Amino acid sequence: KRAGDQVVSGSINMSGVIKIRVSSVYSESTVARILELVENSSEKKAKAENFITKFARWYTPVVVSAALCLAFIPPIFTEGHNFSEWIGRALSFLVVSCPCALVVSVPLSFFAAIGGASRKGILVKGAGYLEALASADTVVFDKTGTLTKGNFTVSAVHPERLSEDELLDIAAAAESHSTHPIAESIVKAHGKHINPERIGSISEEAGLGIKAEIDGRIVYVGNSKLMDKVGADWRDCHHPGTVVHIADGSEYMGHIVISDVVKEHSKEAVAELKKAGIKKTVMLTGDSRKAAEQTAKTLGIDQVYSELLPGDKVQKVEELLLEKEGKEKLVFVGDGINDAPVLTRADIGIAMGAMGSDAAIEAADVVLMDDDPLKISKAIKISQKCLRIVYQNIIFALAIKFACLGLGALGIANMWFAIFADVGVMIIAVLNAVRALRVQNL
Repeated sequence: KRAGDQVVSGSINMSGVIKIRVSSVYSESTVARILELVENSSEKKAKAENFITKFARWYTPVVVSAALCLAFIPPIFTEGHNFSEWIGRALSFLVVSCPCALVVSVPLSFFAAIGGASRKGILVKGAGYLEALASADTVVFDKTGTLTKGNFTVSAVHPERLSEDELLDIAAAAESHSTHPIAESIVKAHGKHINPERIGSISEEAGLGIKAEIDGRIVYVGNSKLMDKVGADWRDCHHPGTVVHIADGSEYMGHIVISDVVKEHSKEAVAELKKAGIKKTVMLTGDSRKAAEQTAKTLGIDQVYSELLPGDKVQKVEELLLEKEGKEKLVFVGDGINDAPVLTRADIGIAMGAMGSDAAIEAADVVLMDDDPLKISKAIKISQKCLRIVYQNIIFALAIKFACLGLGALGIANMWFAIFADVGVMIIAVLNAVRALRVQNL
């Protein structure tokens, strides 16, 4: 930053002392706008509906009314008016219709699945989010810190008329007093002792790079604008990433490419998502188009949007949400405070818990405690297994109950059948629900 430039709230000053004049109140600051986006997004977030709650609205009144009708209407219109027999059938009918199996096994399936997921470092904040995950169709990633480590490293060294080690040695000496992340990555890549006696005066060219006296000669290390300023005939690089040029006076010496490191499991994670039934993967990033497209190609991402601001990410997610069909759900995965509005706007937000910001973790519905993107597909598979078990229990319980209800009304099924249809079915459904705890091989 130079005198007169605007500084966004939340920026980090890596070195030196700067004076900043506050030009807006808190309510107009960047952080405040991000929080406002979070709050507005929360209001529009879709919520999963509970099947049992909807089912009970009509099931309970219907079966109670049916039992009363069974107890009193048939004996009125039959010979002998045998009220005791029909009241007995009605009582069996009520015992069978008791929804214990559903009321117990359905929540238990979700609790078991949430417990099994937590043992694998996947924290799900509620059964509704687990249910929504099973319908995931699109997964949107933030790049830095999610698919990549967020740690800059030297990915290529391209010298002119000298060796790679010599070019890296000169650049590391010039950058040795800087605390900038790119400078630190060059020094780390050099990995050798730098003799301070080799280094003379060092000055920073604002927004351009560094001018340093190395071994008695003036060396420039920085971007292409710095090379233009000193008259060096610099070369562009076909490698994606940040290019740091080095010149001895106006004589071009070569360049070094700095790139973010892709996480070990990112490519596998994208492939596993496809196997889990995800139809589209998208990456959102503030990086340059060239670097973003290279990362997306490496990882097998279907669609990429680059050079985005936090507000742009929300807009892109809004557009993707409009493209959905039916009950399909959109998942967003991020880690930074800038991702918080998008995490809340998506149908399901997943945050990286180890290195992620508190705002992102608070806004997310699912938190991955070890930042492993491979856990995203595991979370989806756990939710799919959980929903399969839930539907199995619902279908099994209702099928047995309706069969016994019909047999009880006809006088074929006695109270023993009724008890099995109630307690027996509940025990079987509970044992089936416990299977949701087993997530080892998913």
